[in-house]
Amino acid sequence: MEKSKTYHRKKIVTVFLACLLLFVVLTVRVTYLMVFESEHYTQLATELHQRERKIKAKRGRILDATGTVLADNRTVCTVSVIHSQIKEPERVIAVLCKELGLSEETVRKRVEKVSAIEKVKSNVDKQVGDAIRAYKLDGVKVDEDFKRFYPYGELASKVLGFTGADNQGILALESYYEEYLRGEPGTILEMTDARGVELVEAGEDRIEPVNGDDLVISMDVNIQQYATQLARQVMKAKEAQSVSILVMRPDNGEILAMVDVPEYNLNDPFTLSDAMLETYREQETKGDGENKEIPATDREAIPEEKKQELLNRMWRNACINDTYEPGSAFKIITASAALEEGVVTEEDTFSCPGFIVVDDRKIRCAKVQGHGSQNFVQGTMNSCNPVFITVGQRLGVDRYCDYFEQFGLKKKTGIDLPGEAGTIMHKREDMGPVELATVSFGQSFQITPIQLAATVSSLINGGHRITPHFGVKTVNGAGEDTHVFTPKKKGDILSEDTSRRLREILFQVVENGGGKNGRVEGYRVGGKTATSETLPRGTGKYISSFLGFAPADDPKVLALCIIRVPKGIYYGGQIAAPVVRQLFENILPYLL
Repeated sequence: MEKSKTYHRKKIVTVFLACLLLFVVLTVRVTYLMVFESEHYTQLATELHQRERKIKAKRGRILDATGTVLADNRTVCTVSVIHSQIKEPERVIAVLCKELGLSEETVRKRVEKVSAIEKVKSNVDKQVGDAIRAYKLDGVKVDEDFKRFYPYGELASKVLGFTGADNQGILALESYYEEYLRGEPGTILEMTDARGVELVEAGEDRIEPVNGDDLVISMDVNIQQYATQLARQVMKAKEAQSVSILVMRPDNGEILAMVDVPEYNLNDPFTLSDAMLETYREQETKGDGENKEIPATDREAIPEEKKQELLNRMWRNACINDTYEPGSAFKIITASAALEEGVVTEEDTFSCPGFIVVDDRKIRCAKVQGHGSQNFVQGTMNSCNPVFITVGQRLGVDRYCDYFEQFGLKKKTGIDLPGEAGTIMHKREDMGPVELATVSFGQSFQITPIQLAATVSSLINGGHRITPHFGVKTVNGAGEDTHVFTPKKKGDILSEDTSRRLREILFQVVENGGGKNGRVEGYRVGGKTATSETLPRGTGKYISSFLGFAPADDPKVLALCIIRVPKGIYYGGQIAAPVVRQLFENILPYLL
């Protein structure tokens, strides 16, 4: 009996000690959580009863060199609904249908969806957003937002690019400088009860957004506007497919204007332009040989896949995205290499009977009867193919390819726009006498317009390879510089002496040779004309161009005009040179 009592007492003591230990452990744990982890669990509890809504940051503007705003923001609204807070669903549906212009089916689907928060419509005009807010509907949220706005519509569309639904950059500068322009979004945190209903008396917390920085670019809106006007005029007059005009500073690579018409409306970039609709109509007509009646405004009739293809073509910038045979403008590169290597001098004489035979192939000069006897300067003034083929032969394949690489033609220019195309050139081992001959006067290979402009700029500026660019700096809301863009120096590619001699030869081309239609009264202008046949050959379609710079002895501005598939007269000296002359007549007094 006594043993039984002792056993029970021990058992009771054991249970008591176990309970005491458990109590101590729980007390220590609770004390630890309350003292050391209180902040963490308070945060978890808060988050459980908080609903988060994003506040978009104001995107940085894009400003030209004069401070003119090229890309701005407009205040818009995003309308959303919170299912658990809606007290009068039918009234909410009726109001949103009326104010937003949406179908009842669309609105009802969003209102009746059980979710924390459901977006009904974004990019709503502020006036409409204010009107919806005035109804004071439970469960309807109207948050202010920003929408990109381009004051000049189509101007520089292929340079600026545009933004998407979330205001992120999609193309061109908007995309390339996204990290500087976008800013950091903020949030609105509102308290709710266990059912998700907002606790009005608890107010809301806000984490303010950080606005993006403004981007200052080298483009001058005045030059861009005038160059665009000229491009449209010559495109209309010559019924050309497209026209590109590049204007840049050859000393530092800053681009003052880049035009590629036809362009598109930046404020409505997903609507096909009339030019693209006409292209589609022509393609469909050719497709089956029938003269289909396709209304010029019937955009809805175009299949979605085809529409996207046309949009991609509409957005494409031929100055950087497309390559072409540069034709005689490339003789500048051949002349530079030959002068630098010492295989030709200005006084060397050549004979042109109107053709030259290379490896049993007769290659004709543009002047069928020939130029007769001429020195190298005269041969350049006359843009004589046999002269440049002979000079190319003196250089030879290896040395010519070496200079091609030395001048930077095998690499991309590094322009601050996405999608730059590379040069399409023969491999060194595949270049024979005929390939060397055709390359020497600018055929059988392809480069981009920006590559030609950048390379010639580098050859005439004293031989310093430049990087063409738009970005100058970024500026914050207080007007302080936050980042200055300094293009990487690429070294010298030509001697100062050869560059000086080259400039004088190209001055003679404009002053007394085939580029005389590019001459500007009161200024020394240098340059080179070009006319090349499109591929495949034999179609009778040509690309006409003229590259000019001024002043010829100390170049401060270079311009390249390219007219694709003009009707009627197609020689670069006759239709492209006058465009650059008019451009220079207008901008040289402004720049110099």
